[in-house]
Amino acid sequence: MNEFEIIDKYFSKLTKNNRGSFNLKDDIFYDYNKKIAISVDTYIDKIHFMGFRNPNLVIKKCLRSSLSDLICKGVNPKYYFIASAGNSKHFTKINLSKISKALKSEQKKFSIKLSGGDTTYCNTLSFTFVVIGYSTTLPVLRNGAKLNDDIYITNTVGDAFLGLYIIKKNKKILNHKYFVNSFYLPNIPYKFGKKMHLFANAAIDISDGLFQDINHLMENSKLTCDLDLNKIPISIKLAKYLKVNNKNKKLFISKGDDYQILFTANKNKRNLIKRIAKKTNTLITKIGITKKLNFKKNHKNQGYLHKFK
Repeated sequence: MNEFEIIDKYFSKLTKNNRGSFNLKDDIFYDYNKKIAISVDTYIDKIHFMGFRNPNLVIKKCLRSSLSDLICKGVNPKYYFIASAGNSKHFTKINLSKISKALKSEQKKFSIKLSGGDTTYCNTLSFTFVVIGYSTTLPVLRNGAKLNDDIYITNTVGDAFLGLYIIKKNKKILNHKYFVNSFYLPNIPYKFGKKMHLFANAAIDISDGLFQDINHLMENSKLTCDLDLNKIPISIKLAKYLKVNNKNKKLFISKGDDYQILFTANKNKRNLIKRIAKKTNTLITKIGITKKLNFKKNHKNQGYLHKFK
């Protein structure tokens, strides 16, 4: 069983009469009365990051990935909490100093505040982040896509997967530092994300892979879609790597860790989206349209899933 099957079978029923949980089919909880949105994410060594040689980069990746859950919904993050587990080799004075400086830098960049947490001993290194934000309007959920909506993606995808490959294999390739940084330091479109409520019907951040995450949108909205794979944006550096090494673009765009925003919007929002994208200096690409088609048959089981025996 994968994580979504476990949630659906064992835990969704526990959220009855708790409408802000969205039956655990989204990445956030929303308190309709207090206008508070909350997300929780856990990151484990050798699964979500590869070792702890660069603690400053690891902690930035974990925090940005957690903020992304709220940002893609149009929610403005304000506070975060960290629960960490590790041993004395992980939490040396040098590493703790690097973590502290990295968090201070991220707090300034995203205007957020550390507000609590917990630390415990364990030989397996892990971090859990809780992020809290405010939204006077209902966050943009996964289930709001409408028939014939345009489908958009912010910036580019695929660089992070190549970065992860380089880290795992300890490879040295052209622009390797750029790709490694793309994995550790996702370029979250937070300024654009603040405006999501003005135009988006449904949204999700691309963490598990483009096809896996668009499938979440379509299933929750009871729709399917047509995608133009040729329009899915990749960086010039990745395009060059694919050409030189004769690699398949589809593999790289489907593996996740991009943390870009995938969203749908009505056609009458096109000009508004272009204006906001220009104002926030965000690349926006229309990659498809929602349809009454069987999407699953075309893009089944692509992307990352946490699986349990």
